[in-house]
This record gives sequence, C-alpha cells and structure tokens, in this order.
Amino acid sequence: MTDRPGPAGDATGGPVPTTPVCYRHSDRETYVRCTRCDRPICPECMREASVGHQCPECVNEGRRSVRPARTAFGGGAAGRRGLVTRTLIALNVLAMVLSILSDRGGDSMVGGSGLGGLLGGGTPLTQWGAVLAQWPPQFPVEGVATGEWYRLVTAMFLHYGLVHLLLNMWALWVLGRDLEALLGPLRFLGLYLVAGLGGNVAAYLFSEPNAASAGASTAIFGLFAAVFVIMRRLGRDTSAIVPVLVINLIFTFTVPNISIPGHIGGLVTGAAMGWVLAYAPRMRRSVFQAGGTAVVLVALLGLVIVRTAMLTG
Repeated sequence: MTDRPGPAGDATGGPVPTTPVCYRHSDRETYVRCTRCDRPICPECMREASVGHQCPECVNEGRRSVRPARTAFGGGAAGRRGLVTRTLIALNVLAMVLSILSDRGGDSMVGGSGLGGLLGGGTPLTQWGAVLAQWPPQFPVEGVATGEWYRLVTAMFLHYGLVHLLLNMWALWVLGRDLEALLGPLRFLGLYLVAGLGGNVAAYLFSEPNAASAGASTAIFGLFAAVFVIMRRLGRDTSAIVPVLVINLIFTFTVPNISIPGHIGGLVTGAAMGWVLAYAPRMRRSVFQAGGTAVVLVALLGLVIVRTAMLTG
C-alpha cells in the first residue's frame, strides 16, 4: 500500500509552509504587502497610500517623482507657513532689543519727537546703522558716502522706539503672510529686501546729507505697492488696499520726522518688483524674474554711485 502525502507541514513528509516576514524587520511576521513593490511590510513600515499601503522606500521614490507644488507666480508652496515673515519680524525685534541695550540716554523706547513724542530717540546702534550718519554740518560727509554701504541694508531693521517698531511689524504681519503664500518664500524675501533697499537708496538720494533715517517702513511701503500690483494681476478686488495706502501716504506727508523719500522710494521699488514677479511670462518665469530683479538692483546701485560722487566730488 502506498502512502499518500499528507497536508502541508504534517508528519507525513509534506512541505513546511513559510510565513512571510517584513523585508525590513526579519523577526516580524506579516501578510500585508506593499501595493507598489509587493514586498511584505509590518505595521511599523506601512505608509497609507491611495490604495492599500506602501513601504517607506516606495513612498520616498514617489515623492521624488512628483513635482513640488508651485504658486501662481512660480514660488514654493512652503510660503503658506509664513516662515520668512516670522523670521523678518524676529530680526526686527532682536535689532530693537540690541538698540535699547546700546542706549545710554534712556529715550530709545519713547520720548522722541515723532508722532507727538511717541517715537523713541536715536541710539548708538541706530547711529551706526541708519541710512545717513548724523554728523554736524560743518564736518565732512560720512556714512554711505564714505563707503559704509551696509547702512542701506541695516537701516531697514532698525527703529526709533517701540511704537515705530510695533506699527511696522503689525503691517509686516498682515501683508507678509499673504504675499509670502502667493509668491513663495524666496520671491517674497527678494521683494522685501529690494523694496527696503530702494527706499533707503531714495532716502540717501533726496534727504539732507546728515538726516538719519531708519525703519522697516521702506520695505512695508514696497509690500503695499506689490500687493496692489499682484491683486490686479490676479483680477481681484483692490478697493480695500487703496484706502489703507492713502492713509499711510497722508501720515507720510503730515507727520514730522518721517522720511518721505524713504517711503516713496520703497513704494516705487515695490511696485516695480511686484510687476516683475507678477507679469513674468509663464514659459520663462524664473529667468524673467531673476533678470528683472537684477535690473532693479543695478539701477539702485547706479543711483548710489551717482549720489556718492555728488557728495564727495
């Protein structure tokens, strides 16, 4: 009589079954397989997919093959988190703290002449970093004219008192988050810095040689102009922006000790940058935006060179 083979795995000599184990953890049994590569995966290695589960390697491979989300103007979707806006606010606050610490006269927070005495006075730090150095008229020119070009950048992070800082940071918080989400982090940062630089260059061009000027308002006015241009490009209603901008311009021309050239320069530069970013052709968007930004920067550089020649010639 011939024996027939028994069920698999019994004592009659049938094949011993093999239980699948996770390809990443050989000590863990599993009957779940990756829907992409069909390898067995344990609960720790499972990643939710549109259908079933995938292993970590297939998930990473899928992310590399998917193009990152872009905004309407070519920027990264990471701008929705507003990290650049928060960082800029933090830098301005840090500069205010350092300015207060550098003050020995005690009027760095409030007590200045602007806005009925609510703006603070100058400090050693604002004297070092303002657009123009406040030297007596009988002395030779100082500041940017003598090679201190850093002032054109540092001035947009320094403020005369807490009220000055709070007004600008509130505007940056309101405008910055929306613009950063629309443009992406890198483009928004470029807009902010170039607009602030443009306002400081205008202050250097048209202010009295020894009239110090500082504050983020040069960049803030640039953001106002850019918002208007971008909203027009998107076909959105701009009726809420115009009154706010008009009110700020009225303050600019009526409140003492506010840099009119700085505000207007930031406004014009911000409008130019807004046009470059918003109206770049889709096919060559990044090239056009980078080239347009370079043109604006070269123009500002040329104006600084001309003004310096006039003051030192």
